[in-house]
Amino acid sequence: MTQHFDVLIVGAGISGVGAAYHLTRHAPDRSFAILEAKESFGGTWLTHRYPGVRSDSDLYTFGYRFKPWTSAPIASAGAIRRYMGEVIEDADLARHICYGHRIERADWSSTDNVWTVTARRVGSGEVACFTAGFLWMCQGYYRHEKGYTPEWPGLQEYRGRIVHPQTWPEDLELAGKTVVVIGSGATAATLIPNIADECAQVTMLQRSPTYFAYAANSNELADKLRELEIDPIWIHEIVRRQILRDELQFARRSFEESESVRAELLGAVREILGPQTTQKHFSPRYRPWRQRLAFIPDADLFRAIQAGKASVETDEIECFTGQGLLLKSGKTLPADVIVTATGFNLCVMGDIEFVVDGRSVNFAESVTYRGMMFTGVPNMAYVFGYLRSSWTADLVADFVCRLLSHMKSRQKVRVEVALRAQDAGLPRLPWIDPENFNPGYLMRALHLMPKRLATAEWQHSQDYASDQKSFPSIDLDAPEFVYRGGL
Repeated sequence: MTQHFDVLIVGAGISGVGAAYHLTRHAPDRSFAILEAKESFGGTWLTHRYPGVRSDSDLYTFGYRFKPWTSAPIASAGAIRRYMGEVIEDADLARHICYGHRIERADWSSTDNVWTVTARRVGSGEVACFTAGFLWMCQGYYRHEKGYTPEWPGLQEYRGRIVHPQTWPEDLELAGKTVVVIGSGATAATLIPNIADECAQVTMLQRSPTYFAYAANSNELADKLRELEIDPIWIHEIVRRQILRDELQFARRSFEESESVRAELLGAVREILGPQTTQKHFSPRYRPWRQRLAFIPDADLFRAIQAGKASVETDEIECFTGQGLLLKSGKTLPADVIVTATGFNLCVMGDIEFVVDGRSVNFAESVTYRGMMFTGVPNMAYVFGYLRSSWTADLVADFVCRLLSHMKSRQKVRVEVALRAQDAGLPRLPWIDPENFNPGYLMRALHLMPKRLATAEWQHSQDYASDQKSFPSIDLDAPEFVYRGGL
């Protein structure tokens, strides 16, 4: 039997749960369901189970605007899921979530003005069908089932165990083992200090250095306001605004005063690890913020290196050997276990096959409207998030709820974004500008992503501060919104 809903949310991660909360508060007349492939909620914070897994952004920004965060800013996966669980309980969302449903296909019919979503029940393999007037994609942008591992020469020769953090095995025993962690991003920086005491030796092998920043895992302003017994809701909002201002200033300085920012970041590392280690292993070739800045709470990675529990090698892999790795410098790294913290595989719309009126959708041929909607795809919104910082998608939720209400007030059942006359002839550009931001996972799949134009409406700004100001004033009757049908 096919079930019908006004809105179908894809994914019960932090964005999907937030979307559902906003619907209950701002569009309570709309029926909805959440389809989730996993056995529970949490998304990334459920699937990632490597030692020490934690957020790499503070929860005052990554957390919900409507739900005060009251613990340490950098939170464990367990703490984030508990936080999400409270939202689900408070808003009575559990009854709306359909777990174990992996979506395979979404078909739009302009005749019926409805999406037909085909899902397969995990475990039984049974097919389940749903219809919806509006589709809200909150599934994230990478494949949870398998992380990215390069095809290195000699990979099959290695006789030890190779593990990707994204699929960390429960039976992995590290006690007394020599471990090499390939990669230098947030995952490696999290994992290494959390296994260093257990391993005989752990080495971070990086092809090139990453910028790191460190501080105590606390927020001085939040702690002071709590001492004054300020309402937690006020504390949450005040601290969010403070962080937003600080991030804006830092981002601006990274572009305008890049050498000064670089000197500050490297100077802080030098205070713990000394000039030689900093120069050799922690001095990136690129300017700050061209890739994401990795934050280390309480400097735990640097403390592990300083204490001799962990080491760093900056080199490239020549090949795998039976006992470990041969580097291009000629050095060998023996390893009982090799962890490939080499990133993830980006996917577009959860690898779901989209079809509009019998025609397969190629999102690389579409143009994005502010990172949320796409030309040629009716009644659908998407949450991608912010690359340089993590701001939970309250802004997108506000927009979608307002759009749904606007459609109802106009008695329209279909909305689509379309390029305007003045947009004709503008060049189609990549989803982001690779000259300004170029992490590997995005560069590997940029050709699959929707395009943008060099105007504010037709790109994902990656600027939360400007979106925060502009989104509430979006004119839903502007010519880029095309409405059809009637109630």
